[in-house]
Amino acid sequence: MQNHPVSRLLKSVDSKQCARSAIALGSNIGESQAILAAALETLAETPGISLEAVSNFYLTKAVGPPQPDYLNGCAILQVEIVPQLLLETLLAIEQKFGRVRQERWGPRTLDLDLLLFDDLILNTPNLQIPHPRMRDRAFVLVPLAEIAPDWVEPVSGCAIKELLKQVDCSEVHLLVGN
Repeated sequence: MQNHPVSRLLKSVDSKQCARSAIALGSNIGESQAILAAALETLAETPGISLEAVSNFYLTKAVGPPQPDYLNGCAILQVEIVPQLLLETLLAIEQKFGRVRQERWGPRTLDLDLLLFDDLILNTPNLQIPHPRMRDRAFVLVPLAEIAPDWVEPVSGCAIKELLKQVDCSEVHLLVGN
């Protein structure tokens, strides 16, 4: 992690005043590694958000219609904002990087998913925490287990490292030169 392109952005924060949140990042259009690094930099510069940890990036097969492989990663944030505002911030950053929502699971310049927010369980029309499909996705669990293996997903009651054992990781490959 110390050689990660965004390691200089990581901040030490007082977690007593913050909520801990996990997000997933993905890109398969454009210069994906540069896009993900720039998105992390944007997050780090956003008031009320501090980067605590960033995983390596992984090449993964796309889910959905035929399209290029993805570059995926995860980040742990310390946030001083409520989940809905964090979601709105993530969506605004996606738009900043040219995200256009045309088809479900289609290709994208940037995808930012809110996975976990402390041990909160939330189910609203536009936001579900934990992310409803994270437990089934190796491209989420592999990078998340790298940076938060002991975080307990509150619906299943299982640690991320245990959830990882339940998925096929054969299509998730560490990006060389992370």
